[in-house]
Amino acid sequence: MVPDALTAAERALFKRLNTPEKIQKFLDTEVAYNKEPDGPTCRSPRRVMRDRTGHCMEGALFGAAALRMNGHPPLLLDLEAVRDDDHVLAVFRQHGHWGAVAKSNYSGLRYREPVYRTLRELVMSYFEHYYNLKKEKTLRRYSRPVNLARFDAMGWMTAEDDVWTIPDHLCSIPHTPVLPAHVISRLGRVDERLFAAGLLGRTAV
Repeated sequence: MVPDALTAAERALFKRLNTPEKIQKFLDTEVAYNKEPDGPTCRSPRRVMRDRTGHCMEGALFGAAALRMNGHPPLLLDLEAVRDDDHVLAVFRQHGHWGAVAKSNYSGLRYREPVYRTLRELVMSYFEHYYNLKKEKTLRRYSRPVNLARFDAMGWMTAEDDVWTIPDHLCSIPHTPVLPAHVISRLGRVDERLFAAGLLGRTAV
């Protein structure tokens, strides 16, 4: 079900973004990273389109909406970290393989081609690129995909108010660990070159 509340201009933009790659390029080049100067926000896809700004959660919501308009279910998956922010992906399947669209201030935490056979494979492709400014590798758990159709009654694609119900739900559901404790205790620091590459184009917050 696609909301009837979308305007002609919004539908035209979604029609133009007719592949996951185009959705990602839009997020990378036409949506500024939201530094939340006036306090935390959780913009709907409509507001991301209008304001041309979004952070991780807002970018994932937009990605899920755009994927929905191209025939995919609107699925979000939460990556949970320690001593770091969570990261949210809009995930999709093509030919039985998983990929992802994402907005991030770190260059390595964005798009993934649909080449991963399982969600765990997809999640682990982010592991080496998921680190904090102390160079710690911080990814620890991931959620199951959540179909945002369950939030259609609140009009999540076009809401003018912040849609905090969605990230609250993502944080409340069970998450699967990616590593056992004895492996975590032996993790090294991020390589200097990978660290620098991840910060390429980063917006200071």
